[in-house]
Amino acid sequence: MARDSTDGEIEAGRRLRAAGLRPTRQRIALAALLLDGRCRHVTAEDVRAEARAADIAVSLATVYNALNQFTAAGLLREVTVEPGRSYFDTNVSEHHHFLIESSGTLVDVAAGALRIDGMPELPPGTALHRVDVVIRVRPKGAPGA
Repeated sequence: MARDSTDGEIEAGRRLRAAGLRPTRQRIALAALLLDGRCRHVTAEDVRAEARAADIAVSLATVYNALNQFTAAGLLREVTVEPGRSYFDTNVSEHHHFLIESSGTLVDVAAGALRIDGMPELPPGTALHRVDVVIRVRPKGAPGA
Protein backbone atom coordinates (compact mmCIF):
# COMPACT_ATOMS: atom_id res chain seq x y z
CA MET A 1 0.00 0.00 0.00
CA ALA A 2 1.44 3.39 -0.99
CA ARG A 3 1.70 5.87 1.85
CA ASP A 4 0.05 9.26 1.65
CA SER A 5 2.21 12.22 0.72
CA THR A 6 3.22 14.41 3.62
CA ASP A 7 2.74 18.17 3.57
CA GLY A 8 6.52 18.49 3.20
CA GLU A 9 6.53 16.29 0.12
CA ILE A 10 3.61 18.18 -1.42
CA GLU A 11 5.42 21.49 -0.85
CA ALA A 12 8.68 19.98 -2.17
CA GLY A 13 6.93 18.88 -5.37
CA ARG A 14 5.45 22.35 -5.79
CA ARG A 15 8.86 24.00 -5.35
CA LEU A 16 10.49 21.60 -7.81
CA ARG A 17 7.85 22.32 -10.46
CA ALA A 18 8.17 26.08 -9.86
CA ALA A 19 11.95 25.77 -10.36
CA GLY A 20 11.42 23.92 -13.65
CA LEU A 21 12.39 20.48 -12.35
CA ARG A 22 10.36 17.35 -12.89
CA PRO A 23 9.19 16.16 -9.46
CA THR A 24 10.39 12.54 -9.47
CA ARG A 25 9.89 10.42 -6.37
CA GLN A 26 13.56 10.70 -5.36
CA ARG A 27 13.79 14.45 -6.05
CA ILE A 28 10.66 15.04 -3.98
CA ALA A 29 12.03 12.99 -1.09
CA LEU A 30 15.38 14.80 -1.16
CA ALA A 31 13.78 18.22 -1.57
CA ALA A 32 11.50 17.52 1.41
CA LEU A 33 14.62 16.79 3.50
CA LEU A 34 16.51 19.87 2.32
CA LEU A 35 13.96 22.58 1.61
CA ASP A 36 12.12 22.56 4.92
CA GLY A 37 12.89 26.18 5.81
CA ARG A 38 16.00 25.51 7.90
CA CYS A 39 19.18 27.31 6.87
CA ARG A 40 21.97 24.78 6.86
CA HIS A 41 25.07 23.57 5.05
CA VAL A 42 25.23 19.92 4.00
CA THR A 43 27.48 17.66 1.99
CA ALA A 44 26.20 15.00 -0.38
CA GLU A 45 27.26 12.42 2.19
CA ASP A 46 25.21 14.22 4.87
CA VAL A 47 22.14 14.16 2.63
CA ARG A 48 22.57 10.47 1.84
CA ALA A 49 22.85 9.66 5.55
CA GLU A 50 19.70 11.70 6.30
CA ALA A 51 17.89 9.94 3.46
CA ARG A 52 18.88 6.51 4.76
CA ALA A 53 17.77 7.47 8.29
CA ALA A 54 14.39 8.45 6.80
CA ASP A 55 14.17 5.11 4.92
CA ILE A 56 14.66 6.78 1.54
CA ALA A 57 16.55 4.43 -0.79
CA VAL A 58 18.91 6.60 -2.82
CA SER A 59 22.44 6.19 -4.15
CA LEU A 60 25.19 8.72 -3.55
CA ALA A 61 25.29 9.38 -7.31
CA THR A 62 21.57 10.22 -7.27
CA VAL A 63 22.12 12.55 -4.32
CA TYR A 64 24.93 14.35 -6.16
CA ASN A 65 22.78 14.63 -9.30
CA ALA A 66 19.84 16.04 -7.34
CA LEU A 67 22.03 18.51 -5.42
CA ASN A 68 23.56 19.77 -8.66
CA GLN A 69 20.11 20.05 -10.28
CA PHE A 70 18.72 21.90 -7.24
CA THR A 71 21.72 24.25 -7.36
CA ALA A 72 21.32 24.93 -11.09
CA ALA A 73 17.62 25.65 -10.50
CA GLY A 74 18.42 28.14 -7.72
CA LEU A 75 17.04 26.05 -4.85
CA LEU A 76 20.48 25.54 -3.25
CA ARG A 77 23.81 27.30 -3.37
CA GLU A 78 27.09 25.40 -3.68
CA VAL A 79 29.98 26.55 -1.50
CA THR A 80 33.33 25.05 -2.50
CA VAL A 81 35.82 25.28 0.34
CA GLU A 82 38.63 23.46 -1.45
CA PRO A 83 38.96 21.29 -4.55
CA GLY A 84 36.73 18.25 -4.14
CA ARG A 85 35.04 19.55 -0.98
CA SER A 86 31.72 21.33 -1.37
CA TYR A 87 28.78 22.11 0.83
CA PHE A 88 25.26 22.84 -0.33
CA ASP A 89 23.62 25.80 1.36
CA THR A 90 19.86 26.00 1.76
CA ASN A 91 20.17 29.79 2.22
CA VAL A 92 20.40 31.08 -1.35
CA SER A 93 20.48 34.76 -0.41
CA GLU A 94 23.68 36.75 -0.96
CA HIS A 95 25.97 36.04 1.99
CA HIS A 96 29.43 34.77 2.86
CA HIS A 97 30.82 32.11 5.20
CA PHE A 98 33.22 31.37 8.00
CA LEU A 99 34.80 27.91 7.71
CA ILE A 100 35.79 26.57 11.11
CA GLU A 101 38.71 24.47 9.95
CA SER A 102 38.90 22.20 12.99
CA SER A 103 35.34 20.91 12.52
CA GLY A 104 34.65 21.66 8.86
CA THR A 105 31.61 23.68 9.93
CA LEU A 106 30.32 26.53 7.78
CA VAL A 107 28.73 29.53 9.50
CA ASP A 108 26.84 32.24 7.61
CA VAL A 109 28.18 35.79 7.46
CA ALA A 110 25.66 38.40 6.36
CA ALA A 111 26.61 39.97 3.03
CA GLY A 112 26.42 43.44 4.56
CA ALA A 113 28.94 42.47 7.25
CA LEU A 114 31.76 42.28 4.72
CA ARG A 115 32.84 45.05 2.37
CA ILE A 116 34.94 44.32 -0.70
CA ASP A 117 36.73 47.28 -2.24
CA GLY A 118 38.76 47.42 -5.43
CA MET A 119 37.37 44.62 -7.57
CA PRO A 120 39.84 43.71 -10.29
CA GLU A 121 39.00 44.33 -13.92
CA LEU A 122 36.95 41.45 -15.25
CA PRO A 123 38.24 39.33 -18.14
CA PRO A 124 36.98 40.50 -21.55
CA GLY A 125 33.53 39.25 -22.43
CA THR A 126 32.51 38.46 -18.84
CA ALA A 127 30.14 39.97 -16.29
CA LEU A 128 30.24 39.66 -12.54
CA HIS A 129 27.84 36.94 -11.36
CA ARG A 130 28.52 36.96 -7.61
CA VAL A 131 31.34 37.06 -5.08
CA ASP A 132 31.75 34.19 -2.63
CA VAL A 133 34.03 34.69 0.35
CA VAL A 134 35.01 31.88 2.70
CA ILE A 135 36.83 33.15 5.79
CA ARG A 136 38.84 30.33 7.35
CA VAL A 137 39.11 30.40 11.14
CA ARG A 138 40.80 28.24 13.78
CA PRO A 139 40.42 28.07 17.53
CA LYS A 140 42.57 30.59 19.37
CA GLY A 141 45.88 29.01 20.29
CA ALA A 142 45.69 26.39 17.54
CA PRO A 143 48.83 25.94 15.40
CA GLY A 144 48.87 28.56 12.67
CA ALA A 145 46.24 30.71 14.41
